[in-house]
Amino acid sequence: MVIAVDFDGTIVEHCYPNIGEERPYATEILKKLIADRHKLILWTVREGKLLDEAVNWCAERGVTFYAVNSDSSDMFKEAKDKNFSCKLNADYFIDDKNIGGLPDWPTIYKIITTGLSYRHILYKRIREEFVEQRPPSPKWMFWK
Repeated sequence: MVIAVDFDGTIVEHCYPNIGEERPYATEILKKLIADRHKLILWTVREGKLLDEAVNWCAERGVTFYAVNSDSSDMFKEAKDKNFSCKLNADYFIDDKNIGGLPDWPTIYKIITTGLSYRHILYKRIREEFVEQRPPSPKWMFWK
């Protein structure tokens, strides 16, 4: 799969134009996704020197991207050559501005590898927590 990943607020805490602290497990999960043969695109508003800093920051931690702020499709290259904007082609977009917020990185990995929705994973967690909090039934209540 092709996965577009934002930088500020997603891989690192949002401190633009500076680079914030890494979000927990971000680079570890990104390296796992690369090892799983997914193509990662760094998708950010950073340009020029600020973009180079972000790419280098990731590379220093072992995360290299398939592409940066573009994809490699011919349609995208043609549109770029004609000065038209073109929507990035990806299967998933990981961004801190998602409706519902950004899940933690282990959950993002689970969503991608299992194909489950974030909603499904949340419902499952809520059910598991509810069962754990329920007090055990007294033994004399054989019907429970």
